[in-house]
Amino acid sequence: MLFSLGVLTVVACQKAPTPAKDATLEGKKVAVEAFSGAARKIFVLNEGSMGANNATLDFLRMSDGMYITGAFKKMNPGASAGLGDVGNDIAVHGDEVWMVINNSGLVEVVSAADETEMAVIEIPTPRNIAFDGQYAYVTSWAGAFASYEGYDVVDSANPKGRLYRINLSTYKVEGTVEVGYQPEGVAVSGGKIYVANSGGISSQLPPLYSYDNTVSVIDAASFKLTGTVEVQVNLKNVYADTKGNIYVTSLGNYSDIHSGLYRIDAAGKASKVSDYVSVSAIYGDTLYCIGSENEYEWNVPNVYKGFSVTGGTKADWNLSVSVTSLYSLYALDADTFLVGDADDFFNPGSVLCYDKGKKLWSVTAGVCPGHFALWK
Repeated sequence: MLFSLGVLTVVACQKAPTPAKDATLEGKKVAVEAFSGAARKIFVLNEGSMGANNATLDFLRMSDGMYITGAFKKMNPGASAGLGDVGNDIAVHGDEVWMVINNSGLVEVVSAADETEMAVIEIPTPRNIAFDGQYAYVTSWAGAFASYEGYDVVDSANPKGRLYRINLSTYKVEGTVEVGYQPEGVAVSGGKIYVANSGGISSQLPPLYSYDNTVSVIDAASFKLTGTVEVQVNLKNVYADTKGNIYVTSLGNYSDIHSGLYRIDAAGKASKVSDYVSVSAIYGDTLYCIGSENEYEWNVPNVYKGFSVTGGTKADWNLSVSVTSLYSLYALDADTFLVGDADDFFNPGSVLCYDKGKKLWSVTAGVCPGHFALWK
């Protein structure tokens, strides 16, 4: 009896868990039963419109299925400028959320628990992020930018891009390496860092007057460029599965070269897997892609088709997506996916959830919901 009373006394003295600072934030309730065990939160980075300084951070709280919009501003009221101009990528590392804010030249680090700001790292025109060991790797256009009057590029600066290495403990930049023109996606696999170069500005400017078509390969230990792989023009995303397969997407040239997916083998040779990739996402060792054969026919509605790739082998993927402007894709598991709909690209878009090919729900997000990350 005395032992039982002692146990009761210890239990009674234990303090209740301190609720997260963002626990009182309210949003829209959505159904999370299909993937309730996937994570504690799903973060959504809305890009916003260039020059409008309206990038925003949303999150889906898995404990109650509440979708919260504008969380960064709500949890950091002292940040008068908001999250920044053009949110280009987001990733979770441990209990931190890292966000790449392109036009503002910043990498924002916030707490995954309550979205409060932890660090701000200055990187010129950063684009995408990946992690490996004690470092974060961020691709950068190295200050390159282009201003448009109608459709004419009037800026003449066109430096090669760079990959920045940031210490995860100190948030300090500890080195850069030159890559190709206007680098985009980055992935780490087998001690190597792969950077997809787009040449998005170079297509209109010297010295190339064409898109870049290379993937830069960097040795992670020495942080030095060891080679390049020629793939296709205007490269976008790069993925690495656990088997060592490297996949790269191309946006094409918006004319006679269509978007597509390419695979880089162990010998460093690239081969085409498929045409037509508007959006893509990886889960485990399977890559999922959605595209449209009439992607460059601007006067007709896009009809989207899906395919998956495992070990370089392509298979049909039955996901019927009905959106105004397909903008992003995220795989929660092999059956459940989030889709970003940018609508008119200037007003709030939508995030949609599909499970086993059927739409579960849709919720209003920020402007151009483009990037997703899980906090497990």
